[in-house]
Amino acid sequence: MTSHYDHAQVQEFWQYVWERDDVYELDEDAADPTYVLGMFPYTSGELHMGHIRNYAITDAYARYRRMQGDDVLHPMGWDAFGLPAENAAYERASDPESWTQACIRRMREELETMGFGYDWSREITTCEPDYYRWNQWLFKRLYEAGFVEYEAATVNWCPDCETVLADAQVEEREDERSESPDQESGEAASRANDRVCWRCETPVGRRELDQWFFTITDYAEELHDGLDDLTEWPDGVREIQRNWIGRQEGARIAFDVETSGDGGLGNGSDAIDVFSTRPETVFGATYVAVSPGHDLAQDLAAADDAIEDYVESVRERGPDEVGFAGVETDAHALNPLTGEELPVYVAGYVLDDVGTGAVMGVPAHNDRDHAFAREHDLPIESVVVPAAADETPTEDDAVDVESAAYTGEGRLAVPTREEYDGLESATVRERLPAEHDAIEEDVTYRLRDWLISRQRYWGTPIPVVHCDDCGHVLVPDEDLPVELPEFVRTTGNPLAEHDSFRETTCPECGEPAHRETDTMDTFVDSSWYFLRFLSPDLDDAPFDTDRAAEWLPVDVYVGGDEHAVLHLLYIRFFTRALADLGLLEGREPVEKLVSQGTVLYDGEKMSSSKGNVVTPQEYGAETTRLFLLSAAHPEQDFEWTANDVREAYDLQQTVHRMVTSFVNEGDTRVERRGHDDYLAAEIDRTIAAVTDEYERFRFHRAATEIQELARLLGRYREFDRPHDAIYRRGLLTLTALLAPMAPHLGEELWNKLRGDGLVVEADWPDPERDVTAYERERRLVETTLDDVRDIVDVAAIDDPDRIELVVAPDWKYRVAALRTEDAPEEGEAKEEGTSLVERAVDDEAVPVDRETVASFLADLETESGQQLSPDRERELLAQATWLVTDEFDAAVSVRTASPGSESAAKARPGKPAIHIS
Repeated sequence: MTSHYDHAQVQEFWQYVWERDDVYELDEDAADPTYVLGMFPYTSGELHMGHIRNYAITDAYARYRRMQGDDVLHPMGWDAFGLPAENAAYERASDPESWTQACIRRMREELETMGFGYDWSREITTCEPDYYRWNQWLFKRLYEAGFVEYEAATVNWCPDCETVLADAQVEEREDERSESPDQESGEAASRANDRVCWRCETPVGRRELDQWFFTITDYAEELHDGLDDLTEWPDGVREIQRNWIGRQEGARIAFDVETSGDGGLGNGSDAIDVFSTRPETVFGATYVAVSPGHDLAQDLAAADDAIEDYVESVRERGPDEVGFAGVETDAHALNPLTGEELPVYVAGYVLDDVGTGAVMGVPAHNDRDHAFAREHDLPIESVVVPAAADETPTEDDAVDVESAAYTGEGRLAVPTREEYDGLESATVRERLPAEHDAIEEDVTYRLRDWLISRQRYWGTPIPVVHCDDCGHVLVPDEDLPVELPEFVRTTGNPLAEHDSFRETTCPECGEPAHRETDTMDTFVDSSWYFLRFLSPDLDDAPFDTDRAAEWLPVDVYVGGDEHAVLHLLYIRFFTRALADLGLLEGREPVEKLVSQGTVLYDGEKMSSSKGNVVTPQEYGAETTRLFLLSAAHPEQDFEWTANDVREAYDLQQTVHRMVTSFVNEGDTRVERRGHDDYLAAEIDRTIAAVTDEYERFRFHRAATEIQELARLLGRYREFDRPHDAIYRRGLLTLTALLAPMAPHLGEELWNKLRGDGLVVEADWPDPERDVTAYERERRLVETTLDDVRDIVDVAAIDDPDRIELVVAPDWKYRVAALRTEDAPEEGEAKEEGTSLVERAVDDEAVPVDRETVASFLADLETESGQQLSPDRERELLAQATWLVTDEFDAAVSVRTASPGSESAAKARPGKPAIHIS
């Protein structure tokens, strides 16, 4: 039996055993299993370190829960549709399906090589008709419930991918990053051409097309408010979603609009609403602007060539390209509070789908309005000044709003309105809706409806037929799935060029019609895939609703926070919509979310384009997994370094060598000694610590605990012949604790130690004694050892002969306990009463005077928390003396300080006096 651990020699055997025994396959009758899920991979052709880190986290936790006795659902599937596969097929003169299936075979083999414990009987592939059939079925149910719309819209267009992009798929360039502009936030406009495709980074343009939308905005309020209940989601992800949903409280203000001339509004008047988060600034409005898509702009354009030319010029450009250009109209708006006539502009910086598509321009108090006013030489009138809270605004309080807008809070400076002049702006903001019929409180959201149409082949066909007589007709359920035809190589949308697919008959009237040739956004596939894992072979429904009611939500979901909007918001929407369709009971899909950080190399994310990729096979499955888990907290980025990888490799070799040596040599004893008791207790303390770290997903700390136990077992083995039962238990415990992170090694060592069955199915180790105080016990031993080292170093003692650990007298423990009892709970005020010194002096267990008690309490002022009992402290130090003897080769003793001695004065609970000779 070799003492060198060769992962390659054992992995194939143990993977065969796991598969033979179906250890990862979940019983169909399981009651509420622990559902552990990693975001399934896009079929790009190979796994990278981001994948391996994600799946190492879920696999370690799933194995841990299985050893805790849980039924565990840990499935895997493939996010298989998408434009990259279509592009790859073009490049290879192949077709997307062949390319995708080849990628799946390669990636599945890599996952199996890594030893991940998936229930492969539940494997799903989103490009298979038996999966996307249910995309189409769900589309129909959402359509029938009113959650789907088909309308003309100005959309984001990627000229390289030749397809529409949802807002969430448009990114800002990293060097000039900016959020989508908010009409009332005062943020500056993003620069031209900084909006790029999330896939290919090509600058995104605008087009007007008929498109399909899911009305996610119906759930904007619930999606926003529900974030407060996701207490086990990272704060960063929740904040990203809050910002994307963009809830704003404000007011809707009605402006009467009058036009003159022919056409337009028919020489009459109408009203438009504007939304503002600062309605109190209405007194400083100097113009009104509407978006090019606003109904008023369209009416005015029909009668004015200049307006029509402007609207057409900005139709396919984003607001970042338009800047602060605009065109004045012959209409004017009446300020409902001042009666002043304001010019009306059509302006590209006003967005159709933000607020009401119209703004009141207040250049003095909004950055974007200020820029527009400067561009068009419009008045800038200040009505809010930063006056002190207890002062009335004066001329000295004014700011130079000609050079820049003042966007902060302050006091109103409107002498013509005595009822508001001098009041705090927040106060006026609250009063206006109650005092003026033209103003009412309102809430708006930045969130837009989810555009799901994609002009490409490799996606789910939208199950709609367009009929000249019947309009949009849904394909009947019995005709689903609408399958993709054979791939045709062409530019643009291949389905639109595929006559045999496009040409059909209307399901209602039987007359010639044509199919919808757009396919669904692939994020539709991933918005409900976690449900299909519950019943992947179900043929009459997308998922088993009874099982969903019992098994959901997903207990733990692991993936990158780059999906905070693109994916995680969509699955929250889908879950709610399906609940309202009666298919689900819960309204949140995921209980706990873990956002794994990035693996870096030379300070940069690993990327093929940068040539800094380390493949999982380079260091072997076991070492790679163990390093990824032990390097940092799952949510932190970390640097890949060869030295740190070596530590993971060395730990495996150390543990393997210890077990092999024990099995081969068997040089043990049966009589029990003091240091055996210490080791037995430390085994229990390690179980408690590692269990806590696994529960909190701090695998890096669990690995540290395991390393410390391995070192301790090594020292123990070198110090004396080991006690057979205790040492064997230590090695079995070490093996079990390590097995979720290094499963092949775990099985190999468990087998060598003759553990019962397979370690993957073994019970998680339990402490044999009370471990509630394990942290205090460890701290006592560690600080005592550190104090001994410090004394030896400072006193320059080369060869200590004898070391005495002198425990404090019992009365000090009693006083410390009284102080702990006297401490108020967090957030509570300390109650007045008898002083602690007086209580201690009156206690029978404290046989010392007031001055001694006061002096001792003064020494304790910087210390807090509960202490061990004096008996337990003496017992624990006695058990740990072998560590001091092993390190310093000195005789070590433990005793209680004699009354009145120098040691009695120095020693404190948890801090024995130390004498070295």
